[in-house]
Amino acid sequence: MFRLPAFPALRRRVDRWAVSPRALDVIAALSAFGLMVLDVPGLARADNSLSGVTATLALAAGASALVLRRRLPWVPYAVALGLMGWLHELTMIQFALYALGRYRGRRAAVAATLLYVAVAYGLFQTPGWPARHGDTLSDFLSLVVPIGVLAAGVGVAAYRHDLVHALEAQRRDAAARQAVQEERISVGRDVHDLVGRELTVLAVRAEVLAVRARGDAHQKDFEELADTARRAHLMLNETLVRRADRDAATPGLEGLTVLAAESERMGSPVELAVAAEAKALSPLRQAAVHRVVQECLTNAAKHAPGLPVAVTITVEGRDLRTEVRNPLPKTPPDRAPVSTGTGLFSMEERVTSMGGTLRARAGDGVYTVTALLPTGLDG
Repeated sequence: MFRLPAFPALRRRVDRWAVSPRALDVIAALSAFGLMVLDVPGLARADNSLSGVTATLALAAGASALVLRRRLPWVPYAVALGLMGWLHELTMIQFALYALGRYRGRRAAVAATLLYVAVAYGLFQTPGWPARHGDTLSDFLSLVVPIGVLAAGVGVAAYRHDLVHALEAQRRDAAARQAVQEERISVGRDVHDLVGRELTVLAVRAEVLAVRARGDAHQKDFEELADTARRAHLMLNETLVRRADRDAATPGLEGLTVLAAESERMGSPVELAVAAEAKALSPLRQAAVHRVVQECLTNAAKHAPGLPVAVTITVEGRDLRTEVRNPLPKTPPDRAPVSTGTGLFSMEERVTSMGGTLRARAGDGVYTVTALLPTGLDG
C-alpha cells in the first residue's frame, strides 16, 4: 500500500548513523593529513630545513584549516597555496578546491582554479619545484592542471546535488502543506453541506410549528428559533470559504461499496466489513472514514496491485475504528507508481481535525492503516 509511513522510522535510523557536518570537517582534515603524511620522508630530505617531526607538525597545522571549509573555505585554500609553494605539497589544494566548489558554487570554484593554475605555473617554472619533475609544459599540464580541475569539478557537482536535494525537500514540504490545506477545505465543505442541511431543516420545521401555533403563546418562540437557525446558516456560509465550482460533500459509509467496486475493477478485491453501529454515527465521522478508505484503496492499487484488501469498520467503546490491511507484494511493481506522496498527510489532517489518530505500519508482510475517531457518543 502506501510506503511513506515507513520512511520516518528509516529516516530516524539513518539520522542516528549520520555524522554531523562538523565531524565531517574533522574527518576531511584528518584524511588530508593522512595522505600528506605519506610525503613526510621526502619533505624531511628536501632542502627546506624541516625534519620528520617538524614536517609532520607543519602538515598537521595546514590540514587543520579544513575544519573551516564550510564557513570559510577560502582559508584552507590560502593555506593550501602556501603549502604548495613551500613544501611542494599538492594534496591539500585538492581538498581546498573541492570545498570551494561544494560550498561556494561554480563561480568561486572557477576563480579559485584559475588562480591555483596561475600560481602553480609560476612555481613550476621555479628551479627545484617540484623536485622530481622537469620544467616542461607537458609535465605541468599532465599533473597540476588535472588535479585542480577535477577537484573543483567534483565540488561543483556536489554543490548542484545539494541544491537539487534542497529543492526536492522544499517541493515535498510544499506538496504536503497543499495537501493539508486542500483537506481542510474539503472538511469545511463537508461541514457546510452536512451541518447546513440540518440547519435548513431546523429553520423550516420551526417555521411550520410557528404557523401551527399561530395565536398561541409559543408562536414567538418558534419564530425566534427559525430566525436563529437562518442566522446560523448564514454565519456558516460566511465563515467557511467555498469554491464556486465545489464538489458535492464526501459520501458516508454508504459510499464504501462504490469504492470497493472500483477497487475490484482495478484488480484489487476488497473484503468490506462495516458494523451496524457505525452507520448510526454522524455524517462527518462517516465522511472521514470514507476519505481514509478511499485513500488506502488508491494506494493499495498503486503499490500492491492485484492483492486483496481487507477493510474493517467497527465501534469499540467510544472509538470508531477503521482498519485497512493488504499484503505487501513480494516483488515491486514493474513500473514505479505515480504518486505525489501526500495522501498520508491528507488522511492524517482529516482524522486529527476530528480529534482522532492515524497510524500506518508494515510488518509480517502486511501493510496496515488504522484510524481511530471518537464516536461522539456517551458511554
